[in-house]
Amino acid sequence: MADTDVPGALNGLLVADFSRILAGPYATMLLGDLGAEVIKVEAPAGDDTRTWVPPERDGVSTYYLGINRNKRSIALDLSDDGDRELARRLAARADVLIENFKPGGLRRFGLDYETVSRDNPRLVYASISGFGTAGGAALPGYDLLVQAASGLMSLTGDPDGPPYRAGISVFDVMTGMHAAIGILAALHHRHATGAGQHVEVNLLSSALSGLVNHTSAFVAGGVVPHRMGNAHPSLFPYEPLPCADRELIVIAGNNGQFRRLCTVLGLPELPGDERFATNEARTANREQLRPLLVAKLRERGADEWFKELSAAGVPCGPINHVDGGVALARELGLDPVVEVGDGERALPVIRSPIGLSASGSRHVLPPPTLDEHGAEIRAWLTEEETR
Repeated sequence: MADTDVPGALNGLLVADFSRILAGPYATMLLGDLGAEVIKVEAPAGDDTRTWVPPERDGVSTYYLGINRNKRSIALDLSDDGDRELARRLAARADVLIENFKPGGLRRFGLDYETVSRDNPRLVYASISGFGTAGGAALPGYDLLVQAASGLMSLTGDPDGPPYRAGISVFDVMTGMHAAIGILAALHHRHATGAGQHVEVNLLSSALSGLVNHTSAFVAGGVVPHRMGNAHPSLFPYEPLPCADRELIVIAGNNGQFRRLCTVLGLPELPGDERFATNEARTANREQLRPLLVAKLRERGADEWFKELSAAGVPCGPINHVDGGVALARELGLDPVVEVGDGERALPVIRSPIGLSASGSRHVLPPPTLDEHGAEIRAWLTEEETR
């Protein structure tokens, strides 16, 4: 079924998107991919990410292009009485409103949850902040700040080197997904009760949840994790290991995988060695095991080992650049790139990661230019008021 023929599981839902930058726009893109009608409300200057270059395509930031498909844009100046009234009308008509102003920032415009929900009690209103609405309400919500404050940077980098940020704004993306999940849960609640509610997510809470085994190590085990480079604190091998030409990711997540690894490498005696017989033992004795594995891996190139180990059911893989990741997805039949728009507006984007057998995902509208749909949205809002 072609993307343009798929109405989407969220067909009929209207999302008023008052968010900007990454977490909110990522959430609303996911909702738009699933069929929701998303109206992106921008300040007259536009979403900040429109100007985050390089890189760019035809003068537009690829950052912006990557998270704003399947949306329509209207520019509204909330300090202007007329535009502010249009924003209120949109909120009154919406099924979902999502915003990432500083906590309480929309109250002065009459667009806070308490005010809007009085006129639209079925509204699902989602707020994204950096550090919540209590003691951290005034703190700016930038992903890098949260990577530092949450502890992630203390876990990233060489053991003896400085802390590093992750290569992407990982907690913005994670918080956007959490926002989308919360919105879908609230919509299910509305379906059962008829009532909307306020969904609140913040980057720091998403970060602490997303650190999973590391935060659990502290809160449940009293252990403060530390940087280990590419090593894993609880598994070995689970890291890049050098071959004759370059490194290869090699994983033995259980005893069976370790036995198969050793068989392929020509080290059948290792699984019977009490130092390496269990995952706990292998992890404790990694400094003794690692050189034994590396000595064998260095005898051949990474591509040869990749084919042979994969055929034996040993998890392993190359360390690609981004172009290699896209190429691998193509090779595996995942069809990772899809085109949105027609003619000069045609744009390649990464396909939605969500596959639904009955309702699918849509890839229809290219990321909008600033206020591209402003005239028609203004007319629609005015019509609704006069009926």
